[in-house]
Amino acid sequence: MRVQNKSILVTGAGNGIGEGIAKRLAAEGAQVLVNDINEAGGLRVVSEIQAAGGRAAFFKADVTRSDEVKALVAEAVRLFGRLDVMVNNAGWTHRNRPALEVPEDEFDRCYAINVKSIYLATLHATPEFRRIGGGSFINIASTAGVRPRPGLTWYNGSKGAVITTSKSLAAELGPDNIRVNCINPVFNPDTGLAAEFAGGPVDDARRAKFLATIPLGRFSTALDVANAALYLSSDEAAFISGVCIEVDGARCV
Repeated sequence: MRVQNKSILVTGAGNGIGEGIAKRLAAEGAQVLVNDINEAGGLRVVSEIQAAGGRAAFFKADVTRSDEVKALVAEAVRLFGRLDVMVNNAGWTHRNRPALEVPEDEFDRCYAINVKSIYLATLHATPEFRRIGGGSFINIASTAGVRPRPGLTWYNGSKGAVITTSKSLAAELGPDNIRVNCINPVFNPDTGLAAEFAGGPVDDARRAKFLATIPLGRFSTALDVANAALYLSSDEAAFISGVCIEVDGARCV
């Protein structure tokens, strides 16, 4: 059990990559607080974790609202006595389209969910990490933040901001024994946002186009990302901070 008894909070864990991370960490002994704005999805994930013998609870919160993120962190401490790891997975993208055609409200939503959430998580979880002598932030960014493609300009920028911010926080919070790392997944056609990333239904032609850029010859899965999160959550990564693990099959373009 690589994260036995660790208290871990995973945002956006009601489906997709977040669900995979929550289940993997619970299977390795963590006490997991599942967060999502989709209560039905979050409760389903908790039920499935518990049915498999794991420990989990659900807390509904909007990661773009300071009061709700504060309450989310407080709930993890109330339930489990402490918070060891916060996985900031919740994310959103505007539809794949020219930069000048993205409406202002979609830009605002993209940066609120992808970037402001990191600010709020840092604001409210850092005092708890300091209280217990250390902790770990794992921020789910994207290969889009390091190798951007046309059509997702503002999303690309938001994920680039997550990466740079994480590296800066790692340097700033290191003296408090707080680690900050990123995971950069490649396109996964099975997530709820796949059609937005692709600019339309993920048909055979679009799948082939994306797959051709991944030398290992397959798309990423939630388990691939979850395994990286498991490593970064574990004591094996005690001296790893300020890095981005690219879970991308060596994506080349």
